[in-house]
Amino acid sequence: MAALRGLVLVLCCGTFIVNARDFPVNWRAVQPELLDYYRSLIRIDTSNPPGNETRAVNYLRQILDREHIAYQVFALNARRSNLVVRLKGNGTKRPLLLLGHTDVVGVDRSQWAVDPFAATLREGWVLGRGSIDDKSHVAVSLMTMILLHRLRVPLDRDVIFLAEAGEEGTTRYGIDFLVQQHWPEIAAEFALAEGGQMTERGSAVRYVEITTTEKVVRPVRLVAHGIAGHGSQPRIDNAIVHLSAAIARLSRWQPPMRLNATTRAWFASLARISAPDDAFRYAHIADPAYSASIQEYMAQREVASYALLRTTIAPTVIRGGFRANVIPSEAEATLDVRALPDEDLTRLWTELRRVIADPNVELKPVEPASRPAAQPSRTDTEMYRALEHAQHTMFPGAVTLPAMSTGATDLAQLRARGVQGYGYGPVMNELSSIAGGGPHSDDERLREDSLYKMAEFLWRALTEVAASN
Repeated sequence: MAALRGLVLVLCCGTFIVNARDFPVNWRAVQPELLDYYRSLIRIDTSNPPGNETRAVNYLRQILDREHIAYQVFALNARRSNLVVRLKGNGTKRPLLLLGHTDVVGVDRSQWAVDPFAATLREGWVLGRGSIDDKSHVAVSLMTMILLHRLRVPLDRDVIFLAEAGEEGTTRYGIDFLVQQHWPEIAAEFALAEGGQMTERGSAVRYVEITTTEKVVRPVRLVAHGIAGHGSQPRIDNAIVHLSAAIARLSRWQPPMRLNATTRAWFASLARISAPDDAFRYAHIADPAYSASIQEYMAQREVASYALLRTTIAPTVIRGGFRANVIPSEAEATLDVRALPDEDLTRLWTELRRVIADPNVELKPVEPASRPAAQPSRTDTEMYRALEHAQHTMFPGAVTLPAMSTGATDLAQLRARGVQGYGYGPVMNELSSIAGGGPHSDDERLREDSLYKMAEFLWRALTEVAASN
């Protein structure tokens, strides 16, 4: 390992890439080490629930101790630790924060072709839970901190790495705990985390998506009430029947399409780099003469684009009954509501009740909300420009697009505190969502070379804004 670390510092011609700040890294030499960290993290089962993120923190501590890099550990629960690493700068600029969450969603092992916690290497892919969401960011951020330390890069601003717990639905153990009780340890001008991606068609990256805002998670419970009875004597107030009818009505209805500044810019920019048919759809999505047919096309063929158009409502969980011969008195469904950042939720709940139109079905918003709504991060900052510059250098034929994430990230809590937060991510093929294997899916997987490009992209952008001249 010592010999491998030495290779990182080799400054010979050929394999290293010099960024704008002239801090050379031999990326070919770094790759085996980065891959080892990445696969080791995936092998640590931090499924949430229960989390057990301290297992991952203990692994990170071993590496940092070996590198003689100081860190702090903060925990609301001893089994759910958060780790903070800070490399000090000269203080002329405010800090930069890197986030990666160590917890992952659970798995149904029967649906996986491989062991979800074996970090299987297969034909250039790494398969495993968390390979995309989010141990790629943890591994890349760790490698970045190690390189900054080894190369003794002089810094104008502190660079902070937060390996956080609880992102997958239990934020009280992670970002909420840190924001509320340890804010000085993570306060920053800029933050980089999950949310974006570099999208390729064939083997060429078309655009680098940097998320500057995100939808707001506002789940809702539908609870249907009736009178219990014998299954042999059907009742018109059967709670399951009423619940099913309410879900069907909501499925036939949807909130109106409404673009915001981010999504309008996203579609306009995408139109400029797309083939004529695609460009026409992106350019005319808000045109009343074409919008309906374009939306129908996207709903069938571009689900991710379609989800950007409005607040979305998706039934995700149904519960009701306990025996085949008993009509239950109550049935319940959970709706995953992903609201536009400026959605008037009081008015939305009123509209949902109108659509359901059934006094036997209650609509109960889940409180409190796990993440706050916040203003979008700006695209005129030093950090956003550095992300653009990294794209221009690595993928000169592509463009950088500000984007709104349909998912939720812990950048929301940081944006609410005034931090300019940006989501970036690995190289993903534009057909990947159709092929499967994405975040939260069975056989979640990431191309090995995508991890390396992600690391180089972060290094270029970070050193531009943090390293001293």
